Amino acid sequence: MTAKAKGTDLRLYLTREPVILALLSALAVALFLVVTGLSHIYHAQQSSLGNRWFSRGVADLRAQRFESAVAEFRTALLYSRDNYSYQLNLAEALIGRKRTSEAYSYLVNLWEREPENGVVNLELARIAAQKGQTEPALRYYHNAIYATWPGDQEVERRDTRLELIEFLLRINAKAQAQSELIALAANLADGPSQQARVGDLFVQAQDYDHALAEYRLSLKSERHNPAALAGAGRAAFELGRYPLAQRYLQAAVAANPSDSESVARLKTTELVLEMDPFRRQLSVARRDRIVMDDFAAAGQRLKSCSALDNARGTASGAGSQQNFADSWSKVKTEITEQGFRRNPDLVEAAMDLVFKIERQASTACGESAGADMALLLIAKLHEGS
Repeated sequence: MTAKAKGTDLRLYLTREPVILALLSALAVALFLVVTGLSHIYHAQQSSLGNRWFSRGVADLRAQRFESAVAEFRTALLYSRDNYSYQLNLAEALIGRKRTSEAYSYLVNLWEREPENGVVNLELARIAAQKGQTEPALRYYHNAIYATWPGDQEVERRDTRLELIEFLLRINAKAQAQSELIALAANLADGPSQQARVGDLFVQAQDYDHALAEYRLSLKSERHNPAALAGAGRAAFELGRYPLAQRYLQAAVAANPSDSESVARLKTTELVLEMDPFRRQLSVARRDRIVMDDFAAAGQRLKSCSALDNARGTASGAGSQQNFADSWSKVKTEITEQGFRRNPDLVEAAMDLVFKIERQASTACGESAGADMALLLIAKLHEGS
């Protein structure tokens, strides 16, 4: 081939080369777009199928059809294996099926991915509480209280703290429950039902001061609420504030005469107020009459409690030990109006013996009732005074 022909072929090749490269590039781009489009279609179909099964699972979970929900969430995960919501809802469905160990595995994995998730921490707290693992339960509950929640975070955090308080009360951790209740009350929105509920929880925790305060807040909005009135009456009763307890309990019984607990508590309250000789503004004659009645009631308690026959008591004004019956009989001869006038200190001595008899009888013969219960409460009221 001549040099001229070779030059012509070279020019023709160089002219065609860019065209060929452009065609090949266009073909590659077209193939890439087709593959990308097909991939998007595939993933969209996968996502659609996953969402469809997930929606079915959510509906069954809400209806407490846990077995169906478990199967549907597992199917959804076939289309999106690492989907956080799918795994979390599957864990909740497994909990509903009492398959706690499987649920725990999912939840721990989810917690490692998002340790600030409120739902995950709450479910882990419940599992730990169910297993009696107090420390992990408390840790997860506190995590949940300060975690991130979907929706209304304040409501979720309040409800979580309430659940924590109920857990603490179940395990008899009253001091911790009181602390949590104080924190809850400080951030409680105005609402008589919520305030009354917190009052109930304070009563369970035996924090009657805070309980009374919460009931009073509730009654500002609902003055005649029978439950709040009964709760306030009980709190005041436990605090030994009997005139206040009487007012609340009278209102509670008037609002709900079938409230047998308030009826019984009101009767005891009225007995305490009638039988307490140390109340202010009592005339001397009325005080002396009350002491004589209380002394007689203690005598009846002695007769009904045979276990006190050999119990030891200290006679008034004597250093020797005698049994309670002898002590009571010896002092009885002095328990008269004339005796009180001759010896004003006899009131204290007589009531001291009454209180000793009632305390010992309560230990030896079981729980006191009626006037005897009232005398025990009066004794407690004036301890150390």
